[in-house]
Amino acid sequence: MSAVQLADFEFSSQNPLDLAEQLILDRDWLCDRPVDEELVAEVTGSWCNFRIWFAWQPDLGALIFSCAYDSKIPEKSRSKIHPLLAAVNEKMWLGHFDLGSEDGVVMFRHALLLRGNQAVSSEQLEDLLDIAMSECNRFYPAFQSVLWGGNSVEQALEIALLDTVGEA
Repeated sequence: MSAVQLADFEFSSQNPLDLAEQLILDRDWLCDRPVDEELVAEVTGSWCNFRIWFAWQPDLGALIFSCAYDSKIPEKSRSKIHPLLAAVNEKMWLGHFDLGSEDGVVMFRHALLLRGNQAVSSEQLEDLLDIAMSECNRFYPAFQSVLWGGNSVEQALEIALLDTVGEA
């Protein structure tokens, strides 16, 4: 879809999930709309697969977004993750990481408030998808190193925040 078509689409759509769905399809990601106010997509990341979920709440004018890892943390290991989540979230400038209390899934979460305007741009959604994927890929090794490698929070953050130069 060209930029002109996206611009026309943005102004004609009341449901921002219509635009989100088009952007996801343009990336050749698998997606589903179980109901008009929800969009789910499966995405391959650098380390694992992600489940992306958008929910539109028109009464609140809120677009809720999450990007979850495809693995669940065993209940006995969840206490190891909470200090790391707090440390990681201090480093975030947009969104935050959370641990699902029922299913033990780590996810990136963010909400866009659109009340009054109810229009979202393709650039906003592209940025949200790109930031979520980038942050999930960046912090995945940190979560794994604490869970399975026995590393401390400090060691895990060092792994995640290490700037690599070049390619191997």
